[in-house]
Amino acid sequence: MGQRLIYLDNNATTPTDPRAVEAMIPYFYENPGNAASRNHPAGWAAEGAVDTAREQIADLINVDPREIIFTSGATESDNLAIKGVFEMYARKGNHIITATTEHKAVLDACKKVEKKGGEVTYLEVDSEGLISLEALEAAITDKTILVSIMWANNETGVIQPMKEIGEICARHGVLFMSDATQAVGKIPVDPKETGVHLMAFTSHKMYGPKGVGALFVNRKNPRVKVTSQMDGGGHERGMRSGTLNVPGIVGFGKAAEIAKAEMHEDAARLSKLRDKLQNGLLELLEESYVNGSQEHRMPHVTNISFKHVEGEGLMMTFNQNIALSSGSACTSASLEPSYVLVALGLGDDLAHSSLRFSLGRFTTEEDIDATIKQVADGVNHMRELSPIWEMYKEGVDIDAIEWTEH
Repeated sequence: MGQRLIYLDNNATTPTDPRAVEAMIPYFYENPGNAASRNHPAGWAAEGAVDTAREQIADLINVDPREIIFTSGATESDNLAIKGVFEMYARKGNHIITATTEHKAVLDACKKVEKKGGEVTYLEVDSEGLISLEALEAAITDKTILVSIMWANNETGVIQPMKEIGEICARHGVLFMSDATQAVGKIPVDPKETGVHLMAFTSHKMYGPKGVGALFVNRKNPRVKVTSQMDGGGHERGMRSGTLNVPGIVGFGKAAEIAKAEMHEDAARLSKLRDKLQNGLLELLEESYVNGSQEHRMPHVTNISFKHVEGEGLMMTFNQNIALSSGSACTSASLEPSYVLVALGLGDDLAHSSLRFSLGRFTTEEDIDATIKQVADGVNHMRELSPIWEMYKEGVDIDAIEWTEH
């Protein structure tokens, strides 16, 4: 392959930590049991391994292990929480509140709820990517059963004011759910302290394997119930049937244990590297802008727009050497501008010119130095080819030009 690929797409997925892989290996062959097989040692070993992992994951987010429901990933967890609450609490109301910048797993689940007769309010965000607490409170009615706001955004890394949202929900007796996929394992996340009653997250965003996730469901004050969306055997306290992915769950548990031990150290190191990358690019490249709040965001993420450069084309100048994305991986198959960046108030041109850099546990300073050089070279190359950049450099007010479509 030549040089090592520099991987800066950790918000799409993280490499599985070798320590998690090592923990998983015995459960593929030596200990092949089904965790629901209660009458022989292989089943008991599998059940014990799942119990240990459940404890490791619960310990990471400071909850009771019985409040962890295993799923296939955060998308399933989001669907189980939103649709499950909508069905379970139908007699109380049919109104859900969320935000325009949520992950598609939440937005699409809400769209399905609307088709089933539910009402959904989509809160706008400001130019920093933050919701308005006043708008949230004003949106709550006597029919509101759920508020679903993501902990940290997948494209910008912006962190919402979770505790304040939790206090508003508590005041109005409304359940609070959060898609915390991008936050768990990277920063301290404590749903109980924050007033979150349901929380979706996944293994592969925190250096565990793909194909396994979890939903935290609060047991007391209030006791939350969700209607199962998958039937067949009553596994996971009747909320999620299906044979448990024992090796995956073991890897998830190990990843959670590692995250708890190393999270603060990782965050401090990655924050410095992220700032070096961001500042290096902004110093070298004029007309470059950071998208979203720089005060309230994840330590490993920066989203930067390079004006008058098309992001997809820019990536082609270095994508043999550097992996990153120009939008959420789940939507990067489409050529629409990022709906998250458009919601922040960016025009289509700036949204199309954005790159998301998401660093990870295995990112080195050498990676950052190489990335600054290659991205800067790529931007300069693209701008040299751009007649619009040439006009800008000659002092033409590009934004004042009225373009006609042919």
